[in-house]
Amino acid sequence: MEKKFFYVVDHAIPFPISEYGGVWNVIASNDDECFDLISNDSAYDGYDDCLSNLRSNIIKASVFELAYDSQESRIVTSFLT
Repeated sequence: MEKKFFYVVDHAIPFPISEYGGVWNVIASNDDECFDLISNDSAYDGYDDCLSNLRSNIIKASVFELAYDSQESRIVTSFLT
């Protein structure tokens, strides 16, 4: 099975969806999959311009290898202020 990682990504979404930004907790196999999961989330509908910093924020994210590879890739939680 492919290794899975838990990402804690700090990333902003503009007002009116979010006033300051948010934190995304994501299970993904790699940075590209993490980017795809976050960028395809409905919170980004109509806000493609705020994706420009997402890749660098994923690179800066805290990333933890999961002990159980059977986890499904997904957004576990997101918190937007």
